Amino acid sequence: MLEGLDLSFGYGSFRVFESINIAVAEGEIAAVIGPSGIGKSTLLRILGGFLKPLTGVVRLYGEPVTRPTPRIMLVHQSIVTFPWMTALENVMLGLQHKRLPREEAEREARRMLELVGLKGFESFYPKEMSGGMRQRVAIARALAAGPDVLLMDEPFSHLDELTAENLRHEIYNILFGEGSTLKAVVLVSHNLYEVVELADVVYVLNGRPAHVVDVIKIDLERPRRLKDPAFEKYVDLLYSALTAPREEAKAEA
Repeated sequence: MLEGLDLSFGYGSFRVFESINIAVAEGEIAAVIGPSGIGKSTLLRILGGFLKPLTGVVRLYGEPVTRPTPRIMLVHQSIVTFPWMTALENVMLGLQHKRLPREEAEREARRMLELVGLKGFESFYPKEMSGGMRQRVAIARALAAGPDVLLMDEPFSHLDELTAENLRHEIYNILFGEGSTLKAVVLVSHNLYEVVELADVVYVLNGRPAHVVDVIKIDLERPRRLKDPAFEKYVDLLYSALTAPREEAKAEA
């Protein structure tokens, strides 16, 4: 999906990425992890066509992605809902590009709210909903666009732990459930337990400029249990992959 990426800021004086290659298979959740400030969120924006790399190309089914497209949607870490709109109206925003008759748009928006577990909350305003409910609305709006790929930028980081845990348990079935058009998901997260619970493959970024230092497949059946020894082994493996490059750099210095 992402081939030979390089990105520089300051007219090339500060290189952010170097030769990053990421491939996401159909039905997969790919996670990207790395130290704070490494450029994970920037990488998502390149994948979505919001930023153009200096070199390299993003491809979706072989076609270059050069600008934002409804085929690739982004869910932000800050929960984005419009306070003056109901849950239904927020979700209908994701359908605007389809130019559907209002009745059909409302019907589709209701279906998306039901998919994310919010049937009966169509007329609620964001101030009347919890953080977890608002994030479900944001996910429903993204899914309403009918995307092939969903980009998720630390989508649970602004939720309390219990709410985040409940949503993580449901999110795979929501994203790939009946009625969803999704083929793949790219998740950015700093929570290694979250990554092991959700991802099929993990790309580990490190270095300056950032590059992929490891690719780790998570071979665990779903649903995954945090207390499973195999689960803990993957968490330890990811932690080692994150910290080893830094330790090597110190040793060389």
